[in-house]
Formats: sequence, C-alpha cells, structure tokens
Amino acid sequence: MDRQLRTVPPLLGALLLAAAAAGCSSAPGGASADRHPPGTVLRVPADFPSVQRAVDVAVPGDLVLVSPGTYRESVRITKPRVVLRGTDRNAVVFDGGLKLVNGITATGAGTVVENLTVHGYLANGVLFTGVTDEKLQRHGAGGSAYDPLDTTRFPAVEGFRATRVTSYGNALYGIYAFDARGGVIEDSYASGMADSGIYVGQCRPCDTLVRGNTVERNAVGIEITNASENLTVVGNRAVGNRVGVTVNSNDLESLAPQHAAVIAGNVVADNNAADSPEQADGGFGIGIGIGGGTGNRVERNLVRGNRAAGVVVTDPPGHPASGNRVAGNRVSGNGVDLVGGAADPSNCFADNAPAVQSPPGLEQVAPCGATGGAKVPAGRAAAVQAPPGTAFNAVPAPPAQPGLPDPNAPAVPAVGLPGPVDPDAYPLPSGV
Repeated sequence: MDRQLRTVPPLLGALLLAAAAAGCSSAPGGASADRHPPGTVLRVPADFPSVQRAVDVAVPGDLVLVSPGTYRESVRITKPRVVLRGTDRNAVVFDGGLKLVNGITATGAGTVVENLTVHGYLANGVLFTGVTDEKLQRHGAGGSAYDPLDTTRFPAVEGFRATRVTSYGNALYGIYAFDARGGVIEDSYASGMADSGIYVGQCRPCDTLVRGNTVERNAVGIEITNASENLTVVGNRAVGNRVGVTVNSNDLESLAPQHAAVIAGNVVADNNAADSPEQADGGFGIGIGIGGGTGNRVERNLVRGNRAAGVVVTDPPGHPASGNRVAGNRVSGNGVDLVGGAADPSNCFADNAPAVQSPPGLEQVAPCGATGGAKVPAGRAAAVQAPPGTAFNAVPAPPAQPGLPDPNAPAVPAVGLPGPVDPDAYPLPSGV
C-alpha cells in the first residue's frame, strides 16, 4: 500500500525534536542521525511513514525493519552498515509500478538487504555499487551508454549482502553487484529479468560468494562479467532460463579480462524457456558459457537438458579464453554436451561423463594436466532457433519463498565477507 504521513509516529517525533533542538547540521541525515545509539531498530510504518525516511535517519549498525505492505518507492542507502530487512519475505513488497528506475540502491559500505520482495522496476531490483552518480545508475550502473566506468572516480563499495531476497519482473537485473566487492548473494530468487537474474560485474578482487540461489525465466540466470579473483558461485539452481550461467570478458566495462572464478556444485538445466525475456545476443538453450574468461574452474555441476549446448568455451573478439578447467561435471542430454570453441589448448576438459563433444574427442584434444599442444579445432553447438521472448513484466509472480527464521534477530552488517569459502564442499548435485 502507499504510505502517507498523517501523524508523526513516536520514534520519528523524538528524532525530529532532537534535530530541532540541535539546530542545523551538515552531517548526512541531519543532526537527528546521531541522536540514537547504533543498533536501534527503526520500524516502518510504525515509526516512519516510508522506508526512505527510516533509511535517512539510520546510523551505521541500525536495522530498518519493514512490516508487511506494498511500498511504491525507490530506496537509496548511502550510509555504511545499514541493514534493511522485511519482517515477511513474501509480504513486504517494493513495487516500481513500471515507473521507477531502481528498487533498492546501496552505495553504503556494509549494506544488507534481506527478507523482502522487489519487482516492477525499469532497471534493477537490488543494486549494490560504488557508482554514486544517479545518472549513471540509470544506465544500469555502468558508464554512460555503457562506456567503461572510471574506477578511480568510483571505487568499489566494500561489503554487501543480499539474503532471502525475491526479485522478479524488473527490466534489467534482479540482484546486481557492480563495482562492489566483499559480498554475499545467498538464498535468493530471481525471475523475469530481461538481462540477468543475478549479476556480478566489474570487480577485482571480487571477494564475493553467490550461493544457494534459484534463478529461472530470465534471459540469463547468473552473469559474471569482468569479475575476477575470489569469486565463487556454488550450490545454485539455474533452471528454465534462456541461458543458465555466463562468464564473460568484454570492453564495455572496465577490468577485462575476467579471470579466476569458481563455478561448482550448481544445477544448470533445461535453459530453453520460451516464457522468458529475449536475450540481447540471441542466446538460447545454453547451460554454462565462458566467453573470453580465463583461469576459471567449472567443476561438479549438473548440466543437462540445454538444447544448444551444455558447457561452451569461446573466444569473443579481443578476449581469447585460456586456462579454464572444465572437469568432473555431469554433462548429458544437451544438444552438444561440451563445446570447445576456444583455440587455446590451456582450456582443459576432463571426466565430464557422459558427454557428446564438439570437436569430437575434445577431452582427448584438450586434456587437463597436459602441457603444450596445438590449437583446439572449433566446435559447434547444436543449431536452435530462439523463440520470441515475453515482456519482463509478463513473467508470473513466483510462489512464496522461504523467509528468515527470525526476522527480529539483531542486525548483522556486511563486514568481513565472504569469509572462508571451500568450493570443494559442494558436491555434484544428484538431480534437478
């Protein structure tokens, strides 16, 4: 529901009185910002008429706790270590109404967004970024018209976390970490995005963990572009998108080439969904695609039922793929299970059984553990015609998703993340 200010709630009234007594202040959020102790719970709508008003008053360490309702606003979190949490993941809904650009934009270090739903925005559902220029954020947080971003002007935001967030029916990205590092995206759901459900882009080192999420009916399920070093994508379900997972290098963003990510223990299946937005490059029926990435590990994933290809390694213009290891996956029932479209023999394939391979005998042509070797002949995916896509806002709302066990637990800002990560702890999934 729309929230309108009719009376001044008790906590807001006290803070406003404190601000008036103290006079004007140049501190962010005004003088009221330092008139309550860190760790205070700011309740919406009991204490504040809108989420943005509560966020503006919050100080580092505060919890902005939102009760069930529909909130038709774009929220900007600029202060560090603020936790924004819904009391009910499925009933606290941020609705852009196909009019607002971004749902929740976090530029404050250590921000947490958890246990809520966001949909109907013309760009992104949840955006974590060091880009503080609102005009650039309207272009998806990259540069103007995707010119490479000035990383000196906009250094990466340090620390972020999205936990049990539902994001659906947004025009670009569901949960978007761009120019951000030291973060976790976990146990969340994304569908209906015309670009990708979850995106991690332009970070080095990323120090980021993407785990336990479900992405479906997106143009791309999980996208990694120019995102390198200590980036781990584990235990996710990318099922029923047009493309399941992509790992890319390109010159539209800074920090190319992409390198040193781990994609392990994921289910990447049946990415042939006609009831999804069109993919910008026309991709369809692909499980995992590495386009110009280097030094990545793709291990112990269940990749099946993708009509064009299971795992593809290719050389886009200017960014040859090299040093990628594709090993120990169960890759079967795809148009072609393994496609070696990259010439560098340092890309290696091993123990991906069973697997239909292109070129034939790819695991023998580019085996893991070998040194030297000739260029790998170009392989080909199966020819698949992509069907027309649906509008991003036509994808159905998802079923109810599991919420936090205790929505009233103390706030834990995103500091020191992701912590120790052991990709080998994620085994090959047993089924879809």
